[in-house]
Amino acid sequence: MPSPPLAASTHAAGVAIRPAWIGLGANLGDAPAALRGALEAIARWPGSRVVRVSSLYRSAPVDAGGPDYFNAVAEVATPFAPPDLLQALQAIEQAAGRKRPYRNAPRTLDLDVLLYGEGGGERIDTPALTVPHPRMHERAFVLHPLAEIAPWRVDVAQLAAVQGQRIERLDGRFWG
Repeated sequence: MPSPPLAASTHAAGVAIRPAWIGLGANLGDAPAALRGALEAIARWPGSRVVRVSSLYRSAPVDAGGPDYFNAVAEVATPFAPPDLLQALQAIEQAAGRKRPYRNAPRTLDLDVLLYGEGGGERIDTPALTVPHPRMHERAFVLHPLAEIAPWRVDVAQLAAVQGQRIERLDGRFWG
């Protein structure tokens, strides 16, 4: 069973460390390797650490075509404020060859800020970033891995609402 939500703490340099839940997805190239690479890059951020990671899931694209996606959710402890966190995630996407030719295009890597702050309860609404992620409750590929590592953030009704979406939890041979 997952541990309770990470509370904000303070880094040795006096900077607040805040929890964030990041959605990871990819459906082009070696998608599991891209997700592992993203987690390794996040773990190298100064003052940050990956707290926990869900199992790896395979799901059908939602509102898009292309091959199946590989997805996971990670809880990260980070000193980054939300805009800086988004910028750092987008830099990892760019390094992985992410292109944005059109909305919901297949991708080498997709990293989304799902939740931020103590218990995942902070609300952010700017032109660049909306948290909680505005469509997370419509997507099995977010809710299933999130429920695995942060069950207090997903309820039974939300899971029931996405039960028609094809999703498969993969064993460790794809992730480890």
